[in-house]
Amino acid sequence: MSTKLKLPKLIFNISKKCCRTNCCLVLATGVFDLLHREHRNFLSKARQAGDCLLVGIETDQRVKNLKGHDRPIQDQSTRVKNVANLDIADGVFLLPEKFYKYQDHLQLIKLIRPNILAVSQNSPNLVQKQKIMKQIGGEVRVVYQHNPRVSTTQIINKSEKFN
Repeated sequence: MSTKLKLPKLIFNISKKCCRTNCCLVLATGVFDLLHREHRNFLSKARQAGDCLLVGIETDQRVKNLKGHDRPIQDQSTRVKNVANLDIADGVFLLPEKFYKYQDHLQLIKLIRPNILAVSQNSPNLVQKQKIMKQIGGEVRVVYQHNPRVSTTQIINKSEKFN
């Protein structure tokens, strides 16, 4: 059984305002560890897809589960601040800690009600994301073509070679 999800007040207010004013609300999510140019490029493209952009950041525990015990390099509050400091998004927030099941994702999408879920071409679980967005009348949109030559993992591996 899922617990009741609660959004930060700022995110809730932005979402409601977009619904009332018929603005196109875009949601993008990710880890955004060691913020690099590909992150900035993706978020810029996500921003261009609509009128308002909300960015959900994975929690430290979720990143450990997804990427391994030595990740993230930067803690969740630093990653939230770094993305917010780009001045691309209207709101940046932490995704729920327990965010594993289809129902968890659906609950978040129903609360935010984005018109577009912005992803890059290598986004995992694309079919599941499309199914969820279809339930609320939104769409998943590939806004950025993944550049396999630039990633946080590659940055970490390069720095380890020099240590």
